[in-house]
Parts: sequence; structure tokens; C-alpha cells
Amino acid sequence: MLNAIEQKEGKVYILDQSKLPHEIDLIECKSWKDVAWCIRELKIRGAPAIGIAAAMGVALGAQAARAGSAEALAGALGPVYEGLLATRPTAVNIKWAVDRMKARLAGCKGSVNEVRATLWQEAQSILEEDIRINKTIGAWGAQFINDGDVVLTHCNAGALATGGYGTATAAIFVAREQGKKIHVIVDETRPVLQGARLTAFEMKEAGIPMTLITDNSAGALMRRGEIDLAIVGTDRTTRNGDVANKIGTYTVAVLCKEHGLPFYVAAPLSSIDFSMASGDMIPIEERDPEEVASLAGKRIAPHGVNARNMAFDVTPAKYVTAIITELGVFKPGELKKLAPGKTKENKTEKPSVAMREGVRQPASGAKKEKVRKQKK
Repeated sequence: MLNAIEQKEGKVYILDQSKLPHEIDLIECKSWKDVAWCIRELKIRGAPAIGIAAAMGVALGAQAARAGSAEALAGALGPVYEGLLATRPTAVNIKWAVDRMKARLAGCKGSVNEVRATLWQEAQSILEEDIRINKTIGAWGAQFINDGDVVLTHCNAGALATGGYGTATAAIFVAREQGKKIHVIVDETRPVLQGARLTAFEMKEAGIPMTLITDNSAGALMRRGEIDLAIVGTDRTTRNGDVANKIGTYTVAVLCKEHGLPFYVAAPLSSIDFSMASGDMIPIEERDPEEVASLAGKRIAPHGVNARNMAFDVTPAKYVTAIITELGVFKPGELKKLAPGKTKENKTEKPSVAMREGVRQPASGAKKEKVRKQKK
């Protein structure tokens, strides 16, 4: 499994995901500006991964800053914080990571070099914690995947979007490890094709049976009974359970609702923004229209045609069956249990019987037989 990002000997190495799956190339980042460029240009993407990158960018900034004390170093990092936060406005993980690095710096004592070393250690801890969290999310999510299920996913919420293992794909990996036979339907995810280039690549490397489809094929497959459930990631989930994710996610959720299929969101706590009451408050990034007018660097639309490139959309909580976190599985309205100050009392909480029975019922034998026939 390829690593999206790692740090070694005072440098950060980022896998250039814009070149996958045809070329594997590592970008050597010597400064925080290099990291910011990689985030902005989608060389690294996925909410957890860019949060990790931001943390390592802060460590790089501290390494290069001229300061004679910890206090002076903290002051010198102001432009670093601002520059990293400006790269991608929708994903909350960047702010989460920057704030965590700020807090760690505030508690540091010792020489400037000791403080710098501490910041590197904190960034590495964020990376390692993310992998552990993803595996836990996978264990919670796998319970909703039955043997023989066909799982739809959108964009890429796999190892490449995180420190490792993935969020939405973690449930798929764990289900596979449990011996369940599953098939993954991968939305191509226009316009940058993260599904076709990245998720399909990850499934192929893992040996998991998959089928790549155009984004607008999902509804037809649902109507034919060829999809059992959908699992996606999230770039920011608000306090009421609204979910911002890659453009097209809202469409998938509405289609699942219409066809009576579960729609799950894999959301590490770092991607839940308890400061926002609803998805109406989430800033939605709009990218270069040329990404829509072109495909793989080749223009497909006439010159002079206007295009709009919304990178994300918001799925209202009413379309979300459940949100899978490292602390358990919750209905959108239950996220308040995870708000800061309340997570300690919920660390060992497990889904209620109502969650297990109401969120995902095993498919009936008749339905499973119908699906099997259609797969043939």
C-alpha cells in the first residue's frame, strides 16, 4: 500500500497523486510553501492526508524560521499558519491540524532546536494516530457489510486520502479480512477522476473485485438492484450531521434514499466541525473551470465556453443513514455526543441495539438471490 506522505531527515515526501495510476513520483518538500503548493494543486488530497501535510508543513516552517526562543518561533510561524489554511477552504482537517500544532508549540519548553524536534514528533504522531483511527473506523463499519454485498463508493477515501488504510475503504478492507465476499462499484468522480485513477488503483492493488462506472450510472444500477449500500468519506461534517464531500456525493445520497439503500459516511473526529451548526455554513471550494473543460490535459469543450467547477457539495443529514467514527456509529442527530468535552464519557460507547437493527438490516435471501443473478 503506497504512502501518501512521510517525513524523513527534516524533509517531507509527498506522493504525487496527480500522476497516478500511471506514474509513481515522490515530491520532495523542503519548505512549508512546497507543502502548501502540493495541497493546493491536488498533489496530495483527501481531508485526513492534507491535515497531516499541514502539520508537517508547520514543522518545516519551524525548522526554517529564524528565532532565538520558543516565543519568537511562535511569532514567526504566523505566515505559515495563514498560508496553509488558505490552501483548501472546505476540508476542516487543515485547521484541526494547524490548531493542534499551535497548541503543542504553546506547551513547549526548552531550546529552539528542542521545540523544533517536538513539532516534528507531533506531526508524526498525527500521521500514526490517523492510521490507528482508520483501522478502528473500519472495524465499526464492516459490521454493515454483508457477505456478497455490492458496495458503491464515490471519489477516493482510501489509503491515499489518509495516513494509511483509508476511511470509507477501511470498512471494505476489514470486511474482506473477515472473509466476506464483496464487490466494489467505483464512481469515476469527474472532473479530476479520483475514483477512476485512485480508488480503482487501490482496489486493484488490494485484489478486491471492483467495477468502474461513470458517475451518472449509479442510479440505473440501484434501480436494477445491483447495489446494496454506499460508503463515502467526508471533508467536513457539521454538528447537525450535514456532510461536505466531493462533488456528486449529494446525488449518490439522494439516489440511495429513493431506492431504500443505506448511505454511510466514514468520519474521523478530526473531520467533524462542531463549531458549525449546519452545512449551510461550510465554504465550498470552486476550482479552475479548465478542469471541467479538459480531460487528462486535453480540452474537450469548445474554447470560450463557460464552465463551473464546484469541488464539493453538501449532503443534508436527512439523507445520511449513519456516521461511522472511531468512537462508534452514530445517527446524524447523535453527533452532539461527540462534541468536545463529551467524548471522554463516550469513549467506550457502542452502537445501541436500535442502531444495529435499524441502520442496516441484512438483505433478505430473495433479494440476495436476485442480486446474484443480475451480477452474472
